[in-house]
Amino acid sequence: MAEATRAGAENEAQDPREKHHSGEYPVQSQEQPGLTRETSPTPDHGEDSYRGSGRLTGRRALITGGDSGIGRAVAIAYAREGADVAIVHLPEEAEDAAATVELIERAGRRGVAFAGDVRDEEFAGHIVADTVTELGGLDILVLNAAYQKNREGLEELETEELDRVFRTNLYGLVYTARAAIPYLGAGASIIVTSSIQAFNPSPELIDYAMTKAAQVAFVKALAEQLGPEGVRVNAVAPGPIWTPLIPATDFDEEKLTAFGADTPLGRAGQPAELAGAYVYLASDEASYVSGAVVPVTGGKPL
Repeated sequence: MAEATRAGAENEAQDPREKHHSGEYPVQSQEQPGLTRETSPTPDHGEDSYRGSGRLTGRRALITGGDSGIGRAVAIAYAREGADVAIVHLPEEAEDAAATVELIERAGRRGVAFAGDVRDEEFAGHIVADTVTELGGLDILVLNAAYQKNREGLEELETEELDRVFRTNLYGLVYTARAAIPYLGAGASIIVTSSIQAFNPSPELIDYAMTKAAQVAFVKALAEQLGPEGVRVNAVAPGPIWTPLIPATDFDEEKLTAFGADTPLGRAGQPAELAGAYVYLASDEASYVSGAVVPVTGGKPL
């Protein structure tokens, strides 16, 4: 009886408003792309909380932007669900990438990291072929790499910056997906990290929001194309999630310290809180889900 009582206490529902950091964030800034060790408080990727149940046993996954933030949380979850995982990261993110690979391997799965920039068409193609070589195939492609920067106004948006956002968030996505399609068989899954910005765009993230809206169109169109082949295509739309990208976005002090406080749950989300959505969409439980956008927004409507 005592053991049952303890188990019941461990399984009690948690107040979602208080499950993670809910106060103000300290003033801080980073250079792009941002590093985990310089982010305060440290984001929760599920290192101590995610428990797998074999839902992805034997699968092979490739995650772009997999070194930190949402990408790391997905990598941890996939490995603990039984998948081998390859991640893609910028060379400047080697420290975070090594830590993520270590977490994958600690789960007893094979972990591989590829350093480079998905804006490079040749590199984006090679990482797919290299994943197939290293892991023996490809079953799950998570297109998560992204770039955003705070804009003072459209008139201040430099063409070079516009080009970087579009080439990272759209060109890199297309390059990687295009290279992956020949390797994806029936039962495979493509999952895109879109954003609430696709539906409720902020003026200071206008170019980023444009790319996120385009990603939704990409998901819906590609789901139509690949459905007859048995390949599902979906997206997750995060709301405000605390990752190294946020201190590196150059938000003003007020917006940074109150990050996420305007959601119905009153706080920003943590990367770990998105992992379950990516696992679900990649798993057989979602066998009839394609062309969908799953919101993880703290209650903000799409």
